[in-house]
This record gives sequence, C-alpha cells and structure tokens, in this order.
Amino acid sequence: MSTVLYYDLGSPYAYLAVSRSKLVLGSQARLQPVLAGAIFAHRGWGSWAHTAERERHIAEIGRRAAAYGLPAMRWPAGWPNNTLSAMRLAVWATDAGAGDEFARAAFAAAFADGKDLSDRDTVLALAPAIGMDREDAELALESPDVKAKLREVTDQAIAAGVGGVPTTCVDGRLFYGDDRLESAAMALTGS
Repeated sequence: MSTVLYYDLGSPYAYLAVSRSKLVLGSQARLQPVLAGAIFAHRGWGSWAHTAERERHIAEIGRRAAAYGLPAMRWPAGWPNNTLSAMRLAVWATDAGAGDEFARAAFAAAFADGKDLSDRDTVLALAPAIGMDREDAELALESPDVKAKLREVTDQAIAAGVGGVPTTCVDGRLFYGDDRLESAAMALTGS
C-alpha cells in the first residue's frame, strides 16, 4: 500500500502532521515536499495566515501541539516566511535518502525553536546537523535540477488532487489536514 504525506516547511499544520506521522502512520508513510504556494495559486486562493482567521488558527495549532505532546510553538519572526530555499533542500535531501531527517529537523528549527527558514544560513546549517555536506547543500540551492524537481513533484501532487498541506495520500485516497491523520491510518490498515 502506498502512503505519501505531502508537506511544505512553512506550514505549521504540516509540522504537526510530520511530527506525529511515524506514531500515527508508522514507517510506511513517505514524506514528500511540495510548494504550498504553487498549490494555492492553482486552486485560486491562499493561506489562512493572511486572513482574519489567523489568530484563531495560531491558537488552534498551539492547542494541538500541546495535546500531541510537542514543544510549545515558537513562531519564526515574520511568519509566514519564504521557505523556497528550504523546500529546495528538502527535495535534495529526499533524493539523497535523508528527506525525513531533513524535514523533521527543519520543522523543529522553525516551529519548536522559532528559526526563520527564509534565512539561507539557517537552512544550510540543517545539512550538517543531519550528516549531510553543507557545501553540497549550497550547490543544491542553485541547482537547476533541484529547482525543476521541486516544480515536478508539486505539479504531480496537484495532478493527484492535493489542494493543500498537509495531505496524506493512501492508495489514491486523499486526507487533507493534520486532523485527518488518524483517518489516513485507518485507511492504511483497512479499518
């Protein structure tokens, strides 16, 4: 059975889902970085972070983080930040076999430590923290192949029906939202 959890490092709901994905979905779920901004552009509307619902969502995310036993949320200054470079490195790390480690380290840096993932040095520091070469990471940020791969996987997600992050796909069935992770797990086990 194929299980994919689509995420963008700028999404605090994706942080919640990725942080508990192993516990809820087991090791079968493959983490897949995608650009939420491109998905927003495709669907014709953007994030709640720029609406009157912002404070309600921030409070809800804090409540969920506490309920899940995660560290208290520490929001990066200026959130939502431009995480394009971080997402490029997420694709690079995924192709190198370290995608899960990179995603978890980046999410923790952003939402547990309050670090700004739009800062190039912050993002590059994640590579050696998970055992990858910083110089290789620097090259990856500018690599046309990495840029193209991020566009490609995002386009594939859109074609599969992904309308936002986090979305979990279990054999073609989509479960959108951190709060649907348990439903995805039930589909995975056939419950």
